[in-house]
Amino acid sequence: MDTQQKGVCILVAPGFEEVETVTPMDFLRRAGVRVRLAGIGDTSITGSRQLTVVTDCLVQDYQGIPDAVVLPGGMPGAANIYESPQGRDLVKRVLQAGGIVAAICAAPAVALGGWGLLEGVRFTCYPGHEEAVSQGTWVQDRVVWDKPFLTSRGPGTAAEFSLALISLLSGKKAAESVARATLQPESTLTWLEGFSTK
Repeated sequence: MDTQQKGVCILVAPGFEEVETVTPMDFLRRAGVRVRLAGIGDTSITGSRQLTVVTDCLVQDYQGIPDAVVLPGGMPGAANIYESPQGRDLVKRVLQAGGIVAAICAAPAVALGGWGLLEGVRFTCYPGHEEAVSQGTWVQDRVVWDKPFLTSRGPGTAAEFSLALISLLSGKKAAESVARATLQPESTLTWLEGFSTK
């Protein structure tokens, strides 16, 4: 599979969680996936821990439909994604095109749940946020794949979340290569081996 043909858009909103934004960007690029950061409200955006990133474009200027869109968590980052009509529209275009919607931490509940997209979906999120989701089935796993939604729990699961997305886009060998290059523990490699992309 030619990973250069795969493209991912990461939505970046004010108050984003830094680990959950930078880890997918870094890991996906290591795997040869094209990654673009799309800013909500501006192209220079400060996260919840005061890290400022410069995005490639504004979300409304994003060209085409990526193979996957990533929604980092953090507060108020996840809430700012939820409140963005352009962010919501891109997510819906990805779903309509058969792509992957990957959300972590507060974003599965606050954004996807807020938009009513989790009906009948198994998902996970940062502990406590699931209480605001009336639809869907919350599970405690660190990463949950219920096609076309990939969800994860928080900063401490960002590596597994990113590796799972690589596995879905580019195959397990690519994910395992990144896991080894970034010195992930053997437990993560064992988990990745058992991760189902079905």
